[in-house]
Amino acid sequence: MPDTSDANEPFDVAIIGAGVVGCAMARRFTIDGARVVVLEKAAEVLDGASKANSAILHTGFDAPPGSLEQKCIADGYAEYLEIRESLGLPLLKCGAMVLAWDDEQVVQLDGLVAKAHKNGVMDVALRSRAEILTQEPQLSSAVMGGFVVPSEYVIDPWASAHAYILQALANGAELRRNCEVLSGVFDRVWRLETAQGAVRAKQVINCAGLYGDVIDERLLGRRDFSIMPRKGQFVVFDKPASELVEAVILPVPTKTTKGVVIFRTIFGNIAVGPTAEEQESRTDASTDAEALKALRDKGIEMLPALADYEVTTVYAGLRPATEFQDYQITNHAEQGYITVGGIRSTGLSAALGIARHVSRLNAGVEFSGAPIATPICPAPDRLSNYHPRDWESPDHGGIICHCELVTKREILAALDGPMAPTTLQGLKRRTRVCMGRCQGFYCTGPLATLTEGRLDPALGERDG
Repeated sequence: MPDTSDANEPFDVAIIGAGVVGCAMARRFTIDGARVVVLEKAAEVLDGASKANSAILHTGFDAPPGSLEQKCIADGYAEYLEIRESLGLPLLKCGAMVLAWDDEQVVQLDGLVAKAHKNGVMDVALRSRAEILTQEPQLSSAVMGGFVVPSEYVIDPWASAHAYILQALANGAELRRNCEVLSGVFDRVWRLETAQGAVRAKQVINCAGLYGDVIDERLLGRRDFSIMPRKGQFVVFDKPASELVEAVILPVPTKTTKGVVIFRTIFGNIAVGPTAEEQESRTDASTDAEALKALRDKGIEMLPALADYEVTTVYAGLRPATEFQDYQITNHAEQGYITVGGIRSTGLSAALGIARHVSRLNAGVEFSGAPIATPICPAPDRLSNYHPRDWESPDHGGIICHCELVTKREILAALDGPMAPTTLQGLKRRTRVCMGRCQGFYCTGPLATLTEGRLDPALGERDG
């Protein structure tokens, strides 16, 4: 592809990576008045760590007090609640319960409640065993105590990030997919060499997730942290199981993980997970039967009635952990470069707060445009089972995926929209098609006809 960027003014900001943090960053800097380009090496946004998460909007009650992570979660949580109606983002107000199952965990409860209050989450309160079982009667009677976190909620794992990047695009940003950043040179402005030619930008923000340290090495010539991928596997139960529990069921956390969680998904299922497995591979998101059986057994141990429900699907995701406990966000102001690394499992909750933090780090930098007081809000992806769906509206063209009630109109809107998916995985994340109990067995035929010539089968199923 010829290099056309040198003939034009450089972008104000080049954001590397279109995971949830990169998408939130694109929205923030576009609204701030910057001319933004997002460079994503994959064929779709959310194709790395962000594609597989628990979709819980965390308050940050258990984050290390005073940490950057805690601050970004709190700010991100507040901004999500502030903007969700304008962007059509779903919110399932279910609350959470942190439960102790042995004497050692019971001893930790008072300290965890005190930490939550120190973090400003004041509605956290202890509950007795009897109170817990009254609120959630399907839980195992082996529970010994716990506390409630009423303002922990469930949100959509993908529609939130899609809304952020789509708002950025609607207000002037650019997105370049299949555009891996290979190298770069800074001489007053950055010249980035990518898989699609050169890109010039006054500033670079590294939101490359699982490859954050690699991008630092390529562009800065050094890395200040090392990504240590941590795999999390999940088991998803059939939709009728969602009636068994209302709150998100959290264990007493450890230093490395929040532990195995039981939660309703915004799509109407119940999920159990994740595991926490250290590995070297940045791409291996495979699942294994032994770990999945252990997850299912653990879920049934806590919620015995789960034994009566079938597993619909399983999945795994990788989290970009580092050797440090806190986020690794560094402003290399003299080089016009900001590293945003080590955003582990709390990235979905913290993304808007991280973007706001980086915007504050950038205070004083002038952009080519003025801040946008009233940004355009794109039409939302309506994926939540607990909110109005497209199939409930007239003239939807018929239901293509009956398991997930996905309409022809929804599929065409995604295919014809400003961020048209080019793979089946991308279309799944925009519409829920093929995600149900039959896993595409019945809808693949009509879907293939509808998407003929629109999706690249060579890219479609590489990540499962």
